[in-house]
Amino acid sequence: MSAGTYRNPILYADYSDPDAIRVGADYYMVASSFTYLPGVPLLHSRDLVHWEIINYCVPALPFKKYDRPAHGSGTWAPSIRYHKGEFFVFIPLPDEGIFVARSKDPRGTFQLNRLCESRGWIDPCPFWDEDGKAYMVFAYARSRCGIKHRLALAEIDPECTGIRGEPRVIFDGTQLAPTSEGPKMYKRNGWYYILMPSGGVATGWQSALRAKDIQGPYEYKIVMHQGSTAVNGPHQGAWVDTPEGTDWFIHFQDVGELGRIVHLQPMCFQEDWPFIGCERNGDMIGEPVEEWELPVKEALVCRIADSDEFENGRPGLQWQWQANPKETYFAQKRGPKVLRLACLANGERENLLWYAPNVMTQIPQSAAFTAEVKLALAGDEDDGRTAAGDGDMAVLGMTGHHYAFGGLEREKGKVWLRLYEGFVTGKEFEGEAMEGLVFSKEWKEKSPLWLRMELSENKKFSFSASEDGENFCPVGPAFHLEKGTWTGAKLCLWACNRRNEPSGGWGEYDYIHISHKTER
Repeated sequence: MSAGTYRNPILYADYSDPDAIRVGADYYMVASSFTYLPGVPLLHSRDLVHWEIINYCVPALPFKKYDRPAHGSGTWAPSIRYHKGEFFVFIPLPDEGIFVARSKDPRGTFQLNRLCESRGWIDPCPFWDEDGKAYMVFAYARSRCGIKHRLALAEIDPECTGIRGEPRVIFDGTQLAPTSEGPKMYKRNGWYYILMPSGGVATGWQSALRAKDIQGPYEYKIVMHQGSTAVNGPHQGAWVDTPEGTDWFIHFQDVGELGRIVHLQPMCFQEDWPFIGCERNGDMIGEPVEEWELPVKEALVCRIADSDEFENGRPGLQWQWQANPKETYFAQKRGPKVLRLACLANGERENLLWYAPNVMTQIPQSAAFTAEVKLALAGDEDDGRTAAGDGDMAVLGMTGHHYAFGGLEREKGKVWLRLYEGFVTGKEFEGEAMEGLVFSKEWKEKSPLWLRMELSENKKFSFSASEDGENFCPVGPAFHLEKGTWTGAKLCLWACNRRNEPSGGWGEYDYIHISHKTER
């Protein structure tokens, strides 16, 4: 990469269904997060290339269902807009309705209200017109209502508290654009534009609609496709401009096991149609670029944190839970510069990692990396015994439809280094998962474990262990990486009681250090 340029992807990380805006010289991006909470991460940048996490728009979801993992549900593709000094984030819950998170401070607390109760309405985007009226364009989820190829427009009140009247279908892509979704609405030179992905996540393209009246009729055009590049399904994203007047398009690419990674394309207009990427083969349809000039001449470097020293005894912003966050996930006794996760008994079903609410997850930030933790099983002295009782376990692992985790487990008065492997056969909230022990070795009582997990570019991950933090030996087999339900695989930490018995013990993590083998 030469000076003054950037390379795609700008984020090799699963920030799915990105939407972005500019406010002054600052850029803000949101992404879907499904059952992982706090939900809808809010990222910030000053140059559209380098990003950092600054907040979450949904601290928790107001439904008991989300006190347990609800894989395939939760916060789907959001949109973000800035209107009259306030940030508005429209968030669909495909089973519960359309919600709006709002805040005047992007680093402050967002307030959540339900715009409407619905099932199967997804990918909402608000639009305030010049006459003072407000609208929402949205799509439909086939898994909830059997529709996947229509876009609808509804008038809403300008304060985003309710819908006015019935929605009207403004585009039917049955023949032109099957699987039409993710609409984002804009206005330029008297034209109303809707940018939308078409054709499916892995193999589709980016489409545009335009009309002189917001109600239509809309013209249709393909404005970016894979072409001769290796970037499959380039679509679903956001048009953003710079203070200097240049236009850009942020979108995702589905890479399977690690989810939907983020690209940035140059954008311009030809005869009042958007053109995204670079023309390569004479068909006048843009294709994704591999390298391009920086949007801002001097890159303002920041990065998304992944390593964590747990300085204040709490995880950093890069972490999410598999369900609504709760203080009970932490041990009652906090420790300075150490993370203590309570060894909870979650219930017979929820004691499997896939269904445990207190699994702490993180989005991987590259295609190949090594994660190292120093962990121990601990507890208060109680009646002459250590409160870390039989069944207590603390682990490091990777989630997904094929997952694995390893760490320390106490059984029959002894401590063991153990690895477990899991398979998800039912991939929605009411599905099925099964786990089995694949490695076991006795470990010295009250001794810490240094555990490494290495993910290689061949999409396999494996573990190695050490008694001193310097000399590591491989343990157990290698595991094949698999994505989760609508997400990529995730790095995780977890403490529980495998016997499903009450415990006063905890898993104690001194740090997690992550080093990358590929550029991030």
